[in-house]
Amino acid sequence: MPLPPPLTALDQLDAQLAGSGYAVLDAPSLARLASVQADALAAWAPLWDDLPPDGFLKDGGRYRRRRHGCFVVQPQAGHITPMPHRAHWQPVEYNALHGGIERWFEPLHPAMAEAPAWARLLCHLAAVSARLHGGDAQAPCYVEAHPFRIDTTDGIGRPTPEGAHRDGVDLVVVILVARLGIKGGETRVFDARGSQGLRFTLTEPWSALLLDDARVIHESTPIQPIDPAGAGHRDTLVLTFRRGGFQGPG
Repeated sequence: MPLPPPLTALDQLDAQLAGSGYAVLDAPSLARLASVQADALAAWAPLWDDLPPDGFLKDGGRYRRRRHGCFVVQPQAGHITPMPHRAHWQPVEYNALHGGIERWFEPLHPAMAEAPAWARLLCHLAAVSARLHGGDAQAPCYVEAHPFRIDTTDGIGRPTPEGAHRDGVDLVVVILVARLGIKGGETRVFDARGSQGLRFTLTEPWSALLLDDARVIHESTPIQPIDPAGAGHRDTLVLTFRRGGFQGPG
């Protein structure tokens, strides 16, 4: 049986992140944090059926589909600015497999990126990031959004083919959107300074894992179909929050 996640009460979110470097919110808590109705989030789920293949997988796999979008968020003002479409870039220090190259993915679907609930979600999570690092609440926060589908086209799908890693940002938020016909996909979080860690499986749609990227590393184990003759997939929305600008080769 999958291990359940260690849920955090919403009023303890900041303390849990500051103390342990991670927190898990159930779906109702995420909706309350973002000041949105749960059905506003759930309405985006069909968009994961329209994710183009990831053409940059260096292991030759066909198991990942994704889109990408960038925003500058002013959390105190409750305002987000969509940025002109740009490449996703990470240094090799954070992604030894796919770092050091510009990866261009199709942009986010407007039904999500232009929704009022989207702006509220990003603003409230950016405020969490600012509080976590003691930053200026009025300073802009640079957000990258990645809707992923990992499927079992190749018999096995790898949510994190780069292995346990950090992302080079301030806050990482992994939101589970759906699990269908799969086993595996266990989340593992480790202290970046030692061997202490925990593992669990996100199973509730629109539950969320929040990570202090400076303090912990994370990974998700591969998925396989429950029925060897069938197919399955795991859908997530990964959001990263960073002070000072987007990562780039410059």
